[in-house]
Amino acid sequence: MILFSELIDELRDNINNNKSVLVRILKDNPNTAYQRVNELARFIGNRHNVDLRLHFPTSEKIFDVDSYGTENIGVVIDKNRKTFPIPRDAVKKEAYNLIGQGIEAHDAYMYEGKEGVKIKLQFNSGKLEVLPGSIHFWCKIEAPLAEYGDWLMKNVYFRTTTL
Repeated sequence: MILFSELIDELRDNINNNKSVLVRILKDNPNTAYQRVNELARFIGNRHNVDLRLHFPTSEKIFDVDSYGTENIGVVIDKNRKTFPIPRDAVKKEAYNLIGQGIEAHDAYMYEGKEGVKIKLQFNSGKLEVLPGSIHFWCKIEAPLAEYGDWLMKNVYFRTTTL
């Protein structure tokens, strides 16, 4: 099992090692740059048996090469998992414990036997979508968020013990 923080550190290292190539490709064709950076993400994800994705919520974000691997990241562990292996309230409680004040955690995606949690961040105007089989960070990933991602990897996605 890999921790979320280790996964994004490895991704950032790979992006930094290929930064000059990505910048050159970006100048010629932003779509190709998008494909290449996500190829790097898939490569890292495949090594750890997850689907790692970089999201670009606005088209301008593709031109901010320095932000690649630091924000708007999704990790899919099991796209078919519909329910959390622990109580949903524990997922929300730990968000408050690790991320701290300035968040709102709510139940979300509650239909067809599915469940999830949406966390709104007031300190950076972002959000997290925590699903039973994936986590999506729609924000800059700061230390408390990475810690929460690590907790999710250990206690939800690759859980080996009971809480």
